[in-house]
Amino acid sequence: MEKQLATWQNFASTDAHSVGADLRSFASVETLINELRPAVPVHCVRPAPLQDAAQWFLRNFPGKVLYAVKCNPEPATLRYLTQAGITHFDVGSLNEMRLVRRVAPFAQLHFMHPVKNRAAIREAYFKFGVRDFVLDSREELQKIIEATNAATDLRLHVRLAIPRGVAQHELVSKFGALPALAIELLQAADKIAAKVGLCFHVGSQCLHPEAYRRGILLAAQVAKKSGVAIDILDIGGGFPAAYPGSTIPPLARYIEAIKAALVEIALPATTEVWCEPGRALVAEAGSLIVQVELRKGDALYINDGVYGSLFDAGILNNRYPVKLLRASGSEHKAAFKSFKLFGPTCDSIDVMRGPYVLPEDVVEGDWLEIGQLGAYCTSMRSQFNGLSGESITVEVWDEPLLRMPDYQPKTDRRVVRPDTVFNLNMLLQRREERETEMN
Repeated sequence: MEKQLATWQNFASTDAHSVGADLRSFASVETLINELRPAVPVHCVRPAPLQDAAQWFLRNFPGKVLYAVKCNPEPATLRYLTQAGITHFDVGSLNEMRLVRRVAPFAQLHFMHPVKNRAAIREAYFKFGVRDFVLDSREELQKIIEATNAATDLRLHVRLAIPRGVAQHELVSKFGALPALAIELLQAADKIAAKVGLCFHVGSQCLHPEAYRRGILLAAQVAKKSGVAIDILDIGGGFPAAYPGSTIPPLARYIEAIKAALVEIALPATTEVWCEPGRALVAEAGSLIVQVELRKGDALYINDGVYGSLFDAGILNNRYPVKLLRASGSEHKAAFKSFKLFGPTCDSIDVMRGPYVLPEDVVEGDWLEIGQLGAYCTSMRSQFNGLSGESITVEVWDEPLLRMPDYQPKTDRRVVRPDTVFNLNMLLQRREERETEMN
């Protein structure tokens, strides 16, 4: 027990989130549990699903793919996405710029937050070389002009408010210019910027591909009325991930709707098309291992919660897949029962009601793996009760608890080293060649 305690304390005291730090690798979550017996939450990063999702978007989206850093800013996640071919990043703050620059020094940064302070605009432009800025008001346009000393190499994007669609979280109530104002802003930006663009966001976890078509058609109408030949059309994020209890269309249908809409508006070949996926790229690549510290009937008290990595599970009551990992190592089969989860803080709102269906004989000391937490998990952690710092991060190579059908790989792929993406297809080919020679 003392050896196990020292192991996880050493992990927790190490800056596992530092850029360039090699994460310890495990073949599976079960292997991790058997070796570490962790008494603190464990964040599992799966490089293979990250690679699959990134390469799917790069192959299928008809334009440039920007990763929305706010969704998961962990250095390991950024590193694996970069290795998979993502070189453009949607950043919303100076801290996100610093982080991306440390992980990927030559990546292109795009400041796509519609409201920014002058100091951030100035530093983004003069220190980080950012040229893409989003705005949805006259005041923001003026700030950008003044903070960049009226630079002439800006790429300015007008954020357009579009009608609410079928998305879990709408954004139009906070950001976006109505069409009349968007026309005015486009015309003003066109006079000073090297390039101008229109952008919109259909909302987070968008459940209907048609929302993108409606946004594209509205953007085309605004551009036509403005008389401005836009250089960039950015359709934003909102691409969904799979969660228990939710039915989402295949991502291929979203791409089909987007391509059809671009044909419908006869978008000039010279106009770039961008997207900003976040959740769809990283959700299934992350999971969280927590330990049961107490059981009271159908309530399990665990060592992470709303103030840690389970904000969405508690405050938004999002549901996630869950798996029991017994402390005894037993594979005993038991009937299933619905549980709710309480986090480790003293606050009564630190509860995840689920329900989470688990074997009915779960006991103190058992572990739970909670899946689909690659998106908005680590990025939501706070310091409340001084608990969020007590965690470790590792990489694992087993399959996630849920997978998008679009991402299912035809062959296994693995990142053999943190700085090398390796495709096992080559190994398979060489093995077949050797077997042929032997025969």
